Amino acid sequence: MNARRSLQQYDVIIVGAGAIGSACACALRDSGLQIALLDAHEPAPFKPGAEIDLRVFALSPGTRRFLESLGAWQFIQAQRVCAYTEMSVWDATGSGTIHFDCADVGEAALGYIVENRLLQHALRLRLESAGNISMIFPAAPEALAVDAERVSLSLQDGRRLQAQLLVAADGAASATRKLAGIEAGTQAYAQQAIVAHVATEKPHGHMARQRFLPSGPIALLPLEDGRCSIVWSLEDARAEHIRGLDDDAFCAAVTEASGGMLGGITSTTQRAVFPLQRMHARDYVQARVALIGDAAHAVHPLAGQGVNLGYRDVAELSRVILDAREQQRDVGDLGVLRRYQRARIGDNLAMITALDGFKRLFSNEFAPLVMLRNAGLCAVDRFTPLKHALMRRAMGLGADFSVLTH
Repeated sequence: MNARRSLQQYDVIIVGAGAIGSACACALRDSGLQIALLDAHEPAPFKPGAEIDLRVFALSPGTRRFLESLGAWQFIQAQRVCAYTEMSVWDATGSGTIHFDCADVGEAALGYIVENRLLQHALRLRLESAGNISMIFPAAPEALAVDAERVSLSLQDGRRLQAQLLVAADGAASATRKLAGIEAGTQAYAQQAIVAHVATEKPHGHMARQRFLPSGPIALLPLEDGRCSIVWSLEDARAEHIRGLDDDAFCAAVTEASGGMLGGITSTTQRAVFPLQRMHARDYVQARVALIGDAAHAVHPLAGQGVNLGYRDVAELSRVILDAREQQRDVGDLGVLRRYQRARIGDNLAMITALDGFKRLFSNEFAPLVMLRNAGLCAVDRFTPLKHALMRRAMGLGADFSVLTH
């Protein structure tokens, strides 16, 4: 029999070797389960001297602690990461503003700006030293079938894999979710986010800044080398126009949109854009299939919560799998997997709804509503208990990131 068409047996198959799927594999590295981690493309390597990846994440302290438990944060910290200790948010159409300081809740930082490529590389190093994890690149799913005991995954190159459980971590357009027949409600925002790294006249001072404009929010996130990563949400046509400007015109546009919060923008990298949408899967699980991260839910980037929600998914699903393993239960059993869905679906849906509401609220130019939201921002800023509660939630301080150990 052709080896490429032979049937390969595992306990868990994870489709998607990005920051979420790789973390799920890491959480199971000492479980004794045989894990296959697949991706259509091998993750790009991290090179310490290279330009900072345009795709960066704002990781919460809760996520940092989870990555520490996986043994990945130590490598990230030794390379380049920028902790931000303060955050300022304000409405460009009025006087509403709110300011957050990590010292107010006794933490060393509000969050950490980490580039995607570095995060993936740190997790990859942990996977390479694990004897129970097979990484298969490239591998594109073509079909899947589920029976009473196993899930079978056929790849486009003819290989077939079987396992007790298939985990989809292959993003918002998840091919695995579609093959499994799990429906998702999707709503396009008719917006794109422009991302770039810019140099500013004034130092960022380890503060994250966000300004809400009627056309969409612009965020300046501090980078380790002194520059800022911008995430600027705009309607599709306007985003394409801004991305196509020459560097000088682009810098001037960012300076204007940011209200000169850090003086003028003096230089920029190349720009990238990505479409914005709201997406939520109708179910996170079915027999022998589970969705995590963007395969289950996609949120507006205005609060940088997408990846942090994904890591909460990973922690919960890993805990459910390890608990089932300890009790000698089938890790792909629907009754087992529903524990994960019950734990995560409400939290994720609440965040999606809240961020969708914020997006709509701050894009509305109706004068009475503008006055109301500005007054609301100032009121929350002055009402310490509520502000601290919001901070703790955004920082993941109340979330359970623990994973069972054996």
